[in-house]
Amino acid sequence: MSERKVLNKYYPPDFDPCKIPKLKLPKDRQYVVRLMAPFNMRCKTCGEYIYKGKKFNARKETVMNELYMGLPIFRFYIKCTRCLAEITFKTDPENTDYAMEHGATRNFQAEKLLEEEEKRIVQDREEEELNNPMKVLENRTKDSKMEMEVLENLQELKELNQRQAQVDFEGMIDRYSEFEKREKEREKEEDERETKEMLDRALVKRLRDSDSDSEKEEEDSSGSQAKKPSTDKPTDILTTLKPTEALGSSAGGAKKAKVETWERSVGTLGGKGALGLLVVRKKPAATFLKPHPVAAASAPTSQTDSKASTTDSKNASKPVTTQNGSSSLSLLGAYSDSDSNDSE
Repeated sequence: MSERKVLNKYYPPDFDPCKIPKLKLPKDRQYVVRLMAPFNMRCKTCGEYIYKGKKFNARKETVMNELYMGLPIFRFYIKCTRCLAEITFKTDPENTDYAMEHGATRNFQAEKLLEEEEKRIVQDREEEELNNPMKVLENRTKDSKMEMEVLENLQELKELNQRQAQVDFEGMIDRYSEFEKREKEREKEEDERETKEMLDRALVKRLRDSDSDSEKEEEDSSGSQAKKPSTDKPTDILTTLKPTEALGSSAGGAKKAKVETWERSVGTLGGKGALGLLVVRKKPAATFLKPHPVAAASAPTSQTDSKASTTDSKNASKPVTTQNGSSSLSLLGAYSDSDSNDSE
């Protein structure tokens, strides 16, 4: 199996190549080759465009009885990609190109035709000058006149352009540089002005905030001074005695202690008497029970209590106030304590 990969085969010493029979193949036989379209073309049958470089499986054959300087000419057969119509073209070694034969038309051939026409004109002129020296002189004079006319026209165009447009490029560059410099300075000034305005606004806002804070502090201080109680000390209200607490030595001390503890726990509501309308003294009920020893001891003060009860019934609609600005809530606590002691 390895011998199929080698390049040189073994030939025995008695090998004679003349003894090998030769196959007789026709000269116009065709081969299947893979090629690309050499130029842009359009199918005559369906109008499909076939662009340069499209690949085809083509049939290749040698053109009989056509040679160019001993070189054979080959013909190729391809099929349209849309209608499968047959298109043929062949090689053109004279122009190093391909020539269209049948089935399609070549596109973008105007430039090639122009070049061929120029070549033809030059060739005809050379042939004329070859046999006629007077034609050579005539052609030279025509060329010189044409050259002079072209130079004159070019000079006129240059002068016309110079008269109509005199452009100073250096001056334009200088003016443009000055304009850029002014623009940069203007932008810098605008930035500085904007920053200054922002700082001024921030400073004004800060001053306004400080002024408003000082005004609020002044209002708070004035309000606290206005709300300050008339008593010199807040604890003075705890040392005052109620009129109903002077009933006896032992009972008065207990009531005083209870009132003080009540005021410490609940607190006072100020001297305004907001709850004065809600507190009404309880009228003493007539009892026929035996008087309490503490009540007997405090007999001299019974007349004052009866007078106070009459005045309280008359002034029930008025708010209840106590001595030294005590609240009605503390008076309610003291009153409840006195009732419970009397019932005992």
